[in-house]
Amino acid sequence: MPFKGHPLLLHFLCAVVLSAADVDLKKIAFDLTPPPITEGEPAAGRRVLQSLPEYRGTDVRHTLFLPNDWQPGRKFPVIVEYSGNGRTVASGQACLGYGASGGHGFIWMCLPFVTENRRQDTATWWGDVSATVRYCQDAVALVCTQWGGDHRAVFLAGFSRGAIACHVIGLHDDATASLWRGMICHSHYDDGRWKGTDHPSAASRLARLGQIPQFISNERPVVEKERIAEYLSAAKPDGAFTFVTLPFTDHTEDWILRDLPARAQLRDWLQRVLTADRPPVHTGGGNPRKEKTPRS
Repeated sequence: MPFKGHPLLLHFLCAVVLSAADVDLKKIAFDLTPPPITEGEPAAGRRVLQSLPEYRGTDVRHTLFLPNDWQPGRKFPVIVEYSGNGRTVASGQACLGYGASGGHGFIWMCLPFVTENRRQDTATWWGDVSATVRYCQDAVALVCTQWGGDHRAVFLAGFSRGAIACHVIGLHDDATASLWRGMICHSHYDDGRWKGTDHPSAASRLARLGQIPQFISNERPVVEKERIAEYLSAAKPDGAFTFVTLPFTDHTEDWILRDLPARAQLRDWLQRVLTADRPPVHTGGGNPRKEKTPRS
């Protein structure tokens, strides 16, 4: 029998039902702990601070983690990560890349948002977008040429501000968009609602996504997931999107450090994307160029 009450009451009742199913994330123990950030030369199992040559002597730095099974001469897929508001690279709070890999099989980098004076990594929003995009391009090139990153298997990940940055930075232009094998966007999405964005610019960035797969996760309530899915169904109905709603309300990325079904889903998704043909590279004009790149 259909519900005939006030629609706001129906919304409230739905929220109560959803909250009753919520998990208390804080009661689930961590089973992973990212290694501490240190100075010095990279090595297997270490997370170190680095700067690109032009930023030496500043606070604009990135972290590089070489997996526990890293060996010179081998190629490894790469996860590049951007953190949420209130964090810098040096704070060490970003952890999606580490949790997704468990410290094995993937190189993991966390990149800065470069301030306009080119001296700091800003903890809020975008800094200088052009400088941040250039840092991203150069850091990916460096990890692939110097540390065994596989340029055909580079993923972009982010939490909150970082999830939005997957587009604001990662799809800023065709050259940057062509770097990615897939994207992991946790909690928020670039749909023109956020600082420094608008709907037309978000649409132009989304057009550069092509068929790059995205793993899009959100905490409860499901309203955010439904809003993003509705936006994408209208803006990019042919996209390769995987949606996951996590069973808690905490706005955090450290769920990935716990043994949760969503983490297993993400790891399965990564392996599927890695073993599939690389998605077409969007060139901004004409037809996308297909690349068939089985893993070596």
